[in-house]
Amino acid sequence: MGILDGRVAFITGVARGQGRNHAVRMAREGADIIGVDICAEVTSDNTYAAPTPDDLATTAQLVEDQGRKALLEVADVRDSAALTEVVRRGIEQFGRLDVVVANAAICNWNRLWEMSDDQWSTLIDVNLTGVFKTLKAAIPAMIEAGNGGSIIVVSSLAGVKSMPVQSHYSAAKHGLVGLTKSAAIELGQYKIRVNSIHPYGVNTPMGTDPSALKVFSTFPQYLPSFASILTDYPLADPDDISEAVLYLASDAARTVTGTQLTIDMGASKV
Repeated sequence: MGILDGRVAFITGVARGQGRNHAVRMAREGADIIGVDICAEVTSDNTYAAPTPDDLATTAQLVEDQGRKALLEVADVRDSAALTEVVRRGIEQFGRLDVVVANAAICNWNRLWEMSDDQWSTLIDVNLTGVFKTLKAAIPAMIEAGNGGSIIVVSSLAGVKSMPVQSHYSAAKHGLVGLTKSAAIELGQYKIRVNSIHPYGVNTPMGTDPSALKVFSTFPQYLPSFASILTDYPLADPDDISEAVLYLASDAARTVTGTQLTIDMGASKV
């Protein structure tokens, strides 16, 4: 038996990268998976390739290869109605909802006074408001079921340490810390735990965005802000992040709520 045997998890940004890895690892531990991904380009300010419907289908197959069920749909985390409908159909099919992993996000670069209004607002809408809408879609069903549960908000190193050339990203990810803490207080009486995790660079398409190298060569004065302690690990593997997700989703973390777990190679400390 896995540590999530018989449970159901809802994961956003599930088509590839961290979201896919969380889905597969949770399925391996016994969970069925509800998931969404936009599977399309969100903004031309992103310079890494967007996920596709084929990526989403691959994730579904990988979950099913673990012997679990998957209901994965194309949906935008900025669309409350779509999220609510996917959650409704997932619970109708699987019978419950125990874990939420609010993972969907985008990343792009610019100095704050050189950003367009759209570059700022689109990232905030996805990375901060999209998490609010994810939680709003999932929480009522979790309360009604009366089983408690765990909500894991995927923030970033930039949620505990502001990063240059990413003021919009830092603002959104810091905002998730406030959202996490407020939700933890409000949901404690329902035995629903809410925590945020804070990765640094992860070996995914977003985490290996080639534009980062251009930014660093253009603005070398900002490089010290991106230092870390564990220099043998310039990037984390998706499994490193999934280990934290699995811990917070499991009963091993039954007394952990409202906390910020850094998985950042010590970058928040330098």
